[in-house]
Amino acid sequence: MIRSFILIPACFFLLVSGSVAASTYVVDAAHSQIHFSVTHLMFFKVRGTFTDFSGSADIDPAAQTLTTARATINAASVDTRNEERDEHLRSDDFFDVENHPTITFVSKSVSGSGDNITVVGDITIRGVTKEITLNGSFVGATTDPWGNQRAGFVATGELNRKDFGLNWNRALEAGGVVVGDAVEIGLEIAAVQQ
Repeated sequence: MIRSFILIPACFFLLVSGSVAASTYVVDAAHSQIHFSVTHLMFFKVRGTFTDFSGSADIDPAAQTLTTARATINAASVDTRNEERDEHLRSDDFFDVENHPTITFVSKSVSGSGDNITVVGDITIRGVTKEITLNGSFVGATTDPWGNQRAGFVATGELNRKDFGLNWNRALEAGGVVVGDAVEIGLEIAAVQQ
């Protein structure tokens, strides 16, 4: 059920930066979201978020792109609006937060700008690192009422939870399984220039 994380990691994460005017922006978690969805009981979708995360990116608002992105997610902050399910996700069957408390994302390359940005990076879940591709858009830059420079980015991606050792499942009597393998990830990131 880790799909959108990462994504982090996730990434964490897809703000903007790219050319000569690039500078570091820090994710404003109060105005950002990291969410995911996974198929449950064959055709339902379970959606969740991570509520505790941090990150930064080197962003160039004029070029509407970014050059780097980094993120750290507190895996125990998973929230699917069902405490029993969330505790199961925190257990050794899934995130194993006792031994692997964080999910991280570090970009390796960024291409494109505006509505067509691709970020390739490494996401680490449960101690396993895999490459993931996030596709997104630079949504704008502005000065807030307090004089802070802000920039925003949205992105989506997908991963297979079993690639990271999140293997738990149960067979259904009518066929199929309780939890799908593919996890869809979504990021809505607002960041503040440092």
